[in-house]
Amino acid sequence: MIVVAVASLGLAGCSSLSMDSFKPAPKNVSIQVDSVPPGADATSSLGSSCKTPCSLSVPDNADSFSVAFALPNYQPLTVPVQVTHRPGDYITSQPTTVFDPNPVVGELQAEPPKRPARRKPRRRAAPKPAAAAPAPAASSAFPAPQTTAPPAQPAR
Repeated sequence: MIVVAVASLGLAGCSSLSMDSFKPAPKNVSIQVDSVPPGADATSSLGSSCKTPCSLSVPDNADSFSVAFALPNYQPLTVPVQVTHRPGDYITSQPTTVFDPNPVVGELQAEPPKRPARRKPRRRAAPKPAAAAPAPAASSAFPAPQTTAPPAQPAR
């Protein structure tokens, strides 16, 4: 009776394992990555990253993903990568994974030059109205200035 109890507990423990645990772990495949100009940071949406030219490690069962390129003084760029899984056939029993594009090349565009900030023109203080000149004294040697309107322009 003890043997039957131990055997049933052992089988119950095996049934709790999922069938996924018997599948082999996905293999990683490398995909070549480059940029124009070289030296950009390349980061896949799956998490791996490197400095171009390099290769990124990607699981062979991955779905489509993207590679983002970043380089100082250049506009960031993201390149989508399509993944196609081909099952093995009667000639080749091994399934294959195809990446499009392969290699992944990002052509980075230089950032446009930054314009210097426009300065606001200084506003000049409006001239203060001239204080009224004191009336010349009657015994002044200089005559008082006369104000006259400018002559009117004839209509054309």
